[in-house]
Amino acid sequence: MIAITKQITKNKLANTELSAKILQLKNEKNAVLLAHYYQEPEIQELADFVGDSLELSRQAASTNAKIIIFAGVHFMAETAKIINPNKTVIVPDLKASCSLAESCPPKEFKAFIDAHPGHTVITYINCSAEIKALSDLVCTSSNAEKIINSVPKNQPIIFAPDYNLGRYMIKKTGRDMVLWQGACIVHEAFSIDKILKLHKKHPQAEFIAHPESESQVLEIATYIGSTSGLIKYVKESQSQEFIVATEAGILYKMQMEVPDKLLIPAPANEDNNCACSECAFMKMNTLEKLYQCLKNEAPVVDVAEAIRKKALIPINRMLELSK
Repeated sequence: MIAITKQITKNKLANTELSAKILQLKNEKNAVLLAHYYQEPEIQELADFVGDSLELSRQAASTNAKIIIFAGVHFMAETAKIINPNKTVIVPDLKASCSLAESCPPKEFKAFIDAHPGHTVITYINCSAEIKALSDLVCTSSNAEKIINSVPKNQPIIFAPDYNLGRYMIKKTGRDMVLWQGACIVHEAFSIDKILKLHKKHPQAEFIAHPESESQVLEIATYIGSTSGLIKYVKESQSQEFIVATEAGILYKMQMEVPDKLLIPAPANEDNNCACSECAFMKMNTLEKLYQCLKNEAPVVDVAEAIRKKALIPINRMLELSK
């Protein structure tokens, strides 16, 4: 027990020293650190801004920093580079990908578009730069309904890559959209049976969920919304207990906003250390990698200029419609 306590203390000291070095380098290099809600707490604490995909896109568009460090997954850093071609965009780990983005290969998606001529293509921001370049509009879970409703009702729509979000948006908007069959493994991991059992133990708890979750999960939710929407709902609700169905990293920021409320991560199908659903890609980013990334100004995220120009058009349309 003494040895374990000493190791914990040693790790905390190491993290404190790394954090101080990161803050110093960030200041010296005129760098801004953008982090997603799903990052580890120690990374969120160092970030200049923590948010969801829409908020992070806005921050990337408005920053005056010379270097953008993106603590999230690869498509997020790509979006920052698309918006800021003259800035250096770096990430702690280039391998921090996204299961949803990977579920939509560009070649296959181009064939899918060609098979449905005359459709407006709306893609969820959780996709690669190549997919964005094939799109007419980009959306996030925060603004998907608004983006879809901006398209004339007589205009057919392709929605990709998230099938669950697309199906939920069909229900919300009444639009008969053609859906690509992609999914996020994190949000598909929630166990409806375990959630119902958990709710019996906490009958006063509200169940809230991210719209990337499967339909049977969404059907029992009191509230459905983006990561920022979930945080806002918990702050404004009179309830004191919540079961939260999204990546467990959100609970850190959420608990800071409502320190006196009980937050319970929705259980996943597979057993793991926290009995919740975590994104292995998001957790690839660490303080050590963040420090090395800033120190060496690498790995760098680049987007081919031809793709960048095409992808910028639907992103700018989204940002304009979201004002």
